[in-house]
Amino acid sequence: MKNEAGSPKTLAEIFDETFIAAEQGNADAQFSLGEVCMNNRGMVRNDAQAVGWFRKAAEQGHAEAQFYLGWMYDNGRGVEKDETQAAVWYHKAAELGHAEAQIELGLMYNAGRGVAKDHAQAEDWYRKAVGWYRATAEQGDADAQYMLGWLYQWGHGIEQDYVQAAAWYCKASEQGNGDASLQLSLMYENGLGVEEDEEQAAVWFRKAIEQGCDDAINYIGGVYANEWRDRRGDEEVACLHKAAEQGNEIAQIWLGDMYAESHGVEKDEVQAVAWYRRAAERGHPDAQFNLGKMYAEGRGVAKDEVQATEWFRKAAAQGQADAQEALRTGSSQEQP
Repeated sequence: MKNEAGSPKTLAEIFDETFIAAEQGNADAQFSLGEVCMNNRGMVRNDAQAVGWFRKAAEQGHAEAQFYLGWMYDNGRGVEKDETQAAVWYHKAAELGHAEAQIELGLMYNAGRGVAKDHAQAEDWYRKAVGWYRATAEQGDADAQYMLGWLYQWGHGIEQDYVQAAAWYCKASEQGNGDASLQLSLMYENGLGVEEDEEQAAVWFRKAIEQGCDDAINYIGGVYANEWRDRRGDEEVACLHKAAEQGNEIAQIWLGDMYAESHGVEKDEVQAVAWYRRAAERGHPDAQFNLGKMYAEGRGVAKDEVQATEWFRKAAAQGQADAQEALRTGSSQEQP
């Protein structure tokens, strides 16, 4: 895209045009702004604003926005967690053929979350999703390949087949899908669809971290936080550092925790503050709270109640419960 001068448009110019279109009621533009707010694309994350834009587009029948609005309700991001509302919006998107919404709705019917438990309804929605995922996966879409592998692994809407699951996970992983790499790691660890192989499990696990898979990153962070270090080695920590350097906020927060509490690394509160700050400045509420706490306690940074309160307010505005409690009680540091 080029501007009037014939030069490529800057991100600021594209954002301004999108914002104007969204304000004028364009559903695609509204959805795009929601994604920008949700995923830190060129700006600080703001889940509440994301919900607002998704809702505007969803109310106009935009299936992708309906799915994301359901997901925000399902996960309590930018809005109070409400599984009934999540199911409502997933259902609207699913009726419009949105395959991921069909999967999520199936999961909700299976578990009785937000809707009455109904396994027949769950399977019906899974079956509707299978056709779309297969067609899209065969065209080379990595996310669809991952989801088709997942459907084969769990036998949702299709006959369970671990070999097929591993094959589709492998295709998705080769295209950079970290979730697929993690699932392959687990399959090698448990001998599902592939021969049990601990070395291969470790290879795929490290690959998942490098590809930014949040579940893998959370696992390795939890390993070190809980001193289960015999389960994983220094190579995984190196992968965690790599993911953090590449901008993964979950990895940045875990590294902050590790340096703050001497979990798997030598204690270094200055490093902890640095990692918390990187994620906090991108708008992650947990990192904002943690950074505020470091300021409040004078750990790794000069004690500064004003800075502590500022970061607590940023986190609280996004619904971070610990930050809200700190502001409510007026306590900015832990009691001895």
